[in-house]
Amino acid sequence: MTNKPSEREVAATGPDWVKDAIFYEIFPDRFYNGDRSRSPNAVTAWGSPPTRENFFGGDIVGITEKLPHLEQLGVTGLYLTPIFKAGSNHRYDTHNYFEIDPRLGDAGALREMVADAHARGIKVLLDGVFNHVGDGFWAFRDLQDRGEESTYRDWFYVPDLPLAFDPPNYQTCGGAAFLPKLNNSSAAVRDHLLEVATHWIEEADIDGWRLDVPWKVPLEFWRAFRARVKQQRPDLYLVGEAWWSWGELPHVFDGLMNYRLRSALLSFCLFDQMDAEDFAIELQVLLAEAGGGESMLNLLGSHDTPRLIRLAAGDEAKVSLALAAMFALPGAPMIYYGDEIGIDGGDDPDCRRTMEWDEADWQRSIFDFTKSLISLRSASPALRRGAFEFLVTFNRVLAFRRSTVDDEMIVILNAGSARTNFRVPLSLDAASSFVDALDGTRYGHDESALLVPRLPGRAALFLRATSNEE
Repeated sequence: MTNKPSEREVAATGPDWVKDAIFYEIFPDRFYNGDRSRSPNAVTAWGSPPTRENFFGGDIVGITEKLPHLEQLGVTGLYLTPIFKAGSNHRYDTHNYFEIDPRLGDAGALREMVADAHARGIKVLLDGVFNHVGDGFWAFRDLQDRGEESTYRDWFYVPDLPLAFDPPNYQTCGGAAFLPKLNNSSAAVRDHLLEVATHWIEEADIDGWRLDVPWKVPLEFWRAFRARVKQQRPDLYLVGEAWWSWGELPHVFDGLMNYRLRSALLSFCLFDQMDAEDFAIELQVLLAEAGGGESMLNLLGSHDTPRLIRLAAGDEAKVSLALAAMFALPGAPMIYYGDEIGIDGGDDPDCRRTMEWDEADWQRSIFDFTKSLISLRSASPALRRGAFEFLVTFNRVLAFRRSTVDDEMIVILNAGSARTNFRVPLSLDAASSFVDALDGTRYGHDESALLVPRLPGRAALFLRATSNEE
């Protein structure tokens, strides 16, 4: 008799397609304006500085029109920040989960976008904000208007009525009065949100949910959420936002937004705060906690962080090293829109600048390198699905092997200065050598090590074994 897999085993596996995915995050208002008839009345000029209040008119039709950019880049997964009716430009203050924000489009536009994305081999994730709503949410408005007569009091955490807003006398997200927290333990709330979860699978054929601030929501709700959507679509991807310790979250979701790995990558590749030994120890812990990490969503930037080029103080070598490391490690890499062309920006809201579509203003070297990494990962089963093995942790240099039965890649990350005569201990076939998969440079070996006569500083090597005759 076959034992039924545990919750931990099922969640750690995740949908098989995620292992091959390259994700791209879009903040819809800032990507492209494809339907000007839907633009808000006071649209800020494209390219102007973003604020917490202004709108630029990006929409779902605009995303559809720019899917060829994603296809050219090699993207196979798209994550959209919230698109449901809301009051703000970021739309994390939902007013109605069953309505697309009219400034972005409608359900028909979403269906067309998803269908076009699917035709290009691109999966689509929506952002599920189920911990809280906006103060314009219909049930909260009813509570505000009707007070004790409202049937929605138990939808929220409200010790006293009437509602007060400064300061709020109800539980919020982060203390923001415009973000009342939902009571996910309420059967009515749970049923409403589970209906939302399945509605957009049926209505628009989405491929997954990114779930906002999941640590604030009871695990029992997420278990019910997982059971409902997986019953409808077993290969749906459920990925939770996760900044700090993960607790049980890796065992109720398929993967997590890997902010902990991001922190380690930045510390090693950009900030010189970790040597290779520190980085390897942290990486080993993260991979163990994530069940190998293949279903994690790895990132270097998002709508909540300063831009990668800003964190690197404009140093493209550091940017390239961090990107190379992310693409080499277990887990699906994600690019935040515009990072592939070197868009600058500081903390929120500056990190939410409009996408630049004039290629003359792109940092072309970053775009070309990002595209080459995507192509390399897409062509290498070892980088997507291979076993992971540390080979060298020496000062600022980390080397590891990714391998499957039919493919092997030796990755060397040098976060320090250039080195000469660097050795990577390996047991090797005398008839083989190694070729850098990015630039074609060939490297030899002796009886016990791969030999790198010159290891560039702030650089990565992707070395594939080949016969000397090739």
